[in-house]
Amino acid sequence: MKVVAFNGSPRKDGNTAALLRVALSELEGQGIETELVHLKGPISGCIACFKCHEKKDGKCALDKDIINECIEKMAKADGIILGSPTYFSDLTPELKALIDRSGFVGKANGDMFKRKVGAAVVAVRRAGAIHVFDSINHFFLINQMVIPGSSYWNIGMGLAEKDVERDPEGMQTMRVLGQNMGWLMKKLK
Repeated sequence: MKVVAFNGSPRKDGNTAALLRVALSELEGQGIETELVHLKGPISGCIACFKCHEKKDGKCALDKDIINECIEKMAKADGIILGSPTYFSDLTPELKALIDRSGFVGKANGDMFKRKVGAAVVAVRRAGAIHVFDSINHFFLINQMVIPGSSYWNIGMGLAEKDVERDPEGMQTMRVLGQNMGWLMKKLK
């Protein structure tokens, strides 16, 4: 089994990555293979060309960025974690581009993410994280994916790089998320 996690933060090793690594560590402890992908830009948003619905080849027609590589990894994985910092009460444009473009491709190709396990991870300074958490979960739900719970909403609080590591409740939430995601994946297998 494999889980691929996407860091939607422009900061490769910031708070979002720190949260994702804690959840991935728990999965690795259960013998599940993991991969962390940084969504480095520039990344284009969906242009509604509908080529993915015409070609049905599992790819987005836009091929000058990382998105098709991400879609391929998502298709092969049993579980997907999408992580974003909170930018003005919303997710980053990089993660939104992945959600829109992979969502269109997935729907165009027979609901290719159906029954995979999906989890949202959100870094936040103070407020707005629940909107980001909901936005990511909407992607999982419309793609007929299964979402594990945790001991709290999957958020960690911090401003400066690695501040989330000093948020004990956020760290515990990520550990429980990883444990529950692994358990759920094994049950579904």
